[in-house]
Amino acid sequence: MNMLMTQSHSFQKLNLIYQDKGISPSEKKEILSYLSTLHPIWEERYSKSNPPPAGENNRSLLRPVYWLGNWQFACLNYYHPPKGIQFRCVSAEAYPTVLKRIIHRIESQVKEQFAERDIPRRWNLNTCLINYYGEKFVETEDGHGKWLDSARVGEHKDFEPGPVASISFGESAIFQFVKSSGKNNQSQVVLQQRLDDCSLQIFGGEKFKNQLFHRVQRVENKGIEFKDLNTSHFNTRRINFTFRYVPDDHIQPLNKFPAGLRED
Repeated sequence: MNMLMTQSHSFQKLNLIYQDKGISPSEKKEILSYLSTLHPIWEERYSKSNPPPAGENNRSLLRPVYWLGNWQFACLNYYHPPKGIQFRCVSAEAYPTVLKRIIHRIESQVKEQFAERDIPRRWNLNTCLINYYGEKFVETEDGHGKWLDSARVGEHKDFEPGPVASISFGESAIFQFVKSSGKNNQSQVVLQQRLDDCSLQIFGGEKFKNQLFHRVQRVENKGIEFKDLNTSHFNTRRINFTFRYVPDDHIQPLNKFPAGLRED
């Protein structure tokens, strides 16, 4: 069933929660102040150890990113059990205090409302991907360049075990859970959500985590723009924090990685 969720909802049997005001104004202010101290990076998708498929060139990601807890570099491939677990997650800096408070609240909410069978033993939200959504400046053949809207994410699954949580700031995003139909771009939308400023989304379980894919179809462009961020050649209008769980023994410091992967 295709549903649109725009207000606070909790479907306990479905392991899905959405709160349109999950983050307080004071928490938002504190988080944005913290973001002004970070320097997100543009990642290359491939590397010497993980080259592009035949006939395909290397490319940068659509947006700058930053990780907390552990960093999953695109060029090393992302965490993907059961085989893709070794040398995928590089230990990174800890969460700031404001995010620790929010994570504690989310974890308590999950343990109260989600099915116990869908919460792995020792589950905790120990890794976070920060995505910056907006427009990037690209050079053109005439040497002038142009702004290209890259505020979207194609359908995918998060393979880290257990529930996933995200908080959003800025422009609203159209987020969809879909049944994938391969490469013909005709995936069936099962549930559509509007992720608004200061919203909290949590999903897990067999349906939303394992069976369905999800994607960000678009991000609205109504004039919101974040000014005090250390991003070059990029105008940010939405910021999303996605919190997940990686077992501790799958996270290693960079100096434990093979030399070739450290070079990548």
